[in-house]
Order: sequence, then structure tokens, then C-alpha cells
Amino acid sequence: MLYDAYEFQRSLLAGASAMAGVGSEWMQNPVNPLAYTAAAPLLASGLNVFAHAAATHGKPAFGFVETVIRGVRVPVIQEVVLRKPFGQLLHFSRPGAPEGQPKLLIVAPMSGHYATLLRGTVERLLPRHDVYITDWCDARLVPLSEGRFDLDDYIDYVVQFLEHIGPGTHVLAVCQPAVPVYAATARMCEAGNPARPATLTLMGGPIDTREAPTDVNTIATQRPLGWFEQNVIVAVPFYYPGAGRRVYPGFLQLTGFMAMNLGNHLISHWTMFKHLVEGDEESAAATKAFYEEYRAVCDMPAEFYLQTIDQVFQRHALPKGELMHRGHRVDPAQIKDVPILAIEGERDDISGLGQTRAALTISTALPEKLKKYYLAEGVGHYGIFNGRRWREMIAPVLEDWILTHQPAVIQALGTTVVTG
Repeated sequence: MLYDAYEFQRSLLAGASAMAGVGSEWMQNPVNPLAYTAAAPLLASGLNVFAHAAATHGKPAFGFVETVIRGVRVPVIQEVVLRKPFGQLLHFSRPGAPEGQPKLLIVAPMSGHYATLLRGTVERLLPRHDVYITDWCDARLVPLSEGRFDLDDYIDYVVQFLEHIGPGTHVLAVCQPAVPVYAATARMCEAGNPARPATLTLMGGPIDTREAPTDVNTIATQRPLGWFEQNVIVAVPFYYPGAGRRVYPGFLQLTGFMAMNLGNHLISHWTMFKHLVEGDEESAAATKAFYEEYRAVCDMPAEFYLQTIDQVFQRHALPKGELMHRGHRVDPAQIKDVPILAIEGERDDISGLGQTRAALTISTALPEKLKKYYLAEGVGHYGIFNGRRWREMIAPVLEDWILTHQPAVIQALGTTVVTG
């Protein structure tokens, strides 16, 4: 019923958005006499903001066309190299790129947004790395016949992706996947899997949410697991391929994140309105681009969401040494030769300070020389992997870490990527 109500509201807003967009253009049309009145810019800008805020957004595209390596423009070709029911492995091949650049798997969050949320992450790393990324599917599009997907499956997918890419692959886990990627690394180390990560970098991830709990952690712990199952899990409507599948809808996740920082989002839209009134289309477009990505959401399988709430946020299973994978305990002490870099943002309101650094603490068998911690001062959660501070402060630390543990690599210069 909740999903149907949302779809009904979405259809109404889609129509209102289209009408507002037409009205905004009409108020700026030189044929319209009202366009020359003093109120026209205000009305046109207000309608423009509403049209954008009420619009629906599908899955965005990465849109990379080329990158610049050593001052030479090189094409970027996006290709799916491994397909699985709940996710696929994307590769950004670059014909003409230097041989021997580090292979890097970026594990994107399965947290209600698409992998394109990390577009800025990929863009910055493309010139110097052979980049792969996990592209998780919208659960409402996965037929019931494909079975379930939980935390165990997530760990399996990470292992299979690494095995497909091959030995010597560096791994970057951003936010949510920190726990399953760490678990996959431990299990691969225990098995002596040659495809285990060459290095593991965790950014803003909930390894141990007992450290500096945030509002997200509080919400996940103040109610029993049964409450989440009864109140936020719904069945996919019949008109989607995944009809009947139980999911945690992306629109609920987005609502929660928006509510946490409602004041900031209102200020952003007010600022966008002022830019439009002033004729500063470039600044307004930047805000629009951010929200087009931010508001493009997808559903998560219910079993994965509930198991994550239970094991990561309520039981703290990994740091306690109690996390299980396919009936086997995930033992952090099995990680003995995979260098780990933990990166945190000083102002992260999703994963508090110390939650990611805990990965270094629980890796008791890993030599200290293979551990590194970096605190990005003045950086919030989103800024860890996107924006100027990511490009100028954080990415160089990651690149140096990778090159330090792959000395044979010849560093390729250049950081420009062209999108289209």
C-alpha cells in the first residue's frame, strides 16, 4: 500500500513538474508580454525550482567520453565485463593508456543510490588507474525467480568480482560496503585466494558503529529489528519486473537522508532560486546536477537491508569477531598481508569518527607498517569521495598508498576527464 501511494504521488508530481516547467519557459518567452514585468524573473525562477524538485529521476549515466593521460586525450569505453542478477561489474577501458597502471575495483554502496553517485570518484582516478566499479541493480527490477540477496551474497559478489579481474587488484570501498568488503578480504586471506586485494582502502564506512554514533546509527538501534521489518519493508508492485519482491524502497532512504539535513537542502534550493533570478544559470545548473544524482534512488532487497541493520548497526558483529559468512566466522586476524588505508571525514554525519579507523584496530595480525589512517579535515560524508577536497586532498593520499604497494607501476600524469 505504501509503495502504491508513493507511485500515485509520484505520477501527480510528474505532471505538476511538467506544467511548472512549461510555465517557467513561458514566463521567459519574449513573445509573452508578461515576461517584461518585474515579477517575471521571480515567477519563472520559482516555477523552475519547483519543476526540478518535483521531477522524477531514473538511473543516471556515467557519461565519460575521454580522459587525459600525460597530456594526451584517451577515449573511455564503459563495458559490462560480468553480469549477475543483483549487480554487474563495469570496466572503464581506455584504449591507448600506458601498460601497467594499477587495477582498481571501486565497490559502490548498495544504500539506495546508484553507482553513479561515485562519478566524481571515478573521474578523478581514471587517468592513473585501470578502474572497475560495482553497479548494483535496482531490486524492484530483479524477478523473484532470481532468488534472494543478503549480506552473504554481497560478500560472495565482491569475491567473484575480484576473481574475475584477477590478482593484483586494489580495492576502494566507499561507505556502506566497508563491512562486506572487509569480510570478503578476510575470507579470501584465510583461503589463500590469490585474487585477494593488493591494498584495501575504506572510506567513511561503518566498521564499528559503537564509535561516535551518528543520527543514522541511533535510528538503527533505537528500535528492534522487527519494527523495521514491519514498517519499512514493502512488496514491489505488480507493474515492475520484481513484482512481489520484498524491498526497502529507495524513496524511504532518500526521505530519511533529506530529513536529517532538511535545513541545508532548503538553503540549497533557495540559493538555486536566487541564482536563477540573477541569471546565473551556471551556478543553478551545478545545484540541479547534484540533486538529479542525489534524488535518483533504487530499492534494496529486504533481506540484505535487515541483515545489515542487525549485524552492522545493532549487533556490531564484525568488530566483536562474531560476523558469519556461509556458516564460517569472519576472522579479522586472517588479514596479514593486505595493506589497509582508512579514510574519515572530520564532519562526517553518516559514519562518525573512529568507525572506519576501527578496521585498523581489529586487524590484529596486520603489521603496523601496512596500516595507514587519514583524517580529512573539514570534510563531510559526501565530500570524502566527491568535490574539490576529494580531488585535491584525499585522492592523492589514496594514489600514493596504491603506488607505495605497487612500486613497479610507472605513474601516469594528468587528471582531466571529459564527460558528455
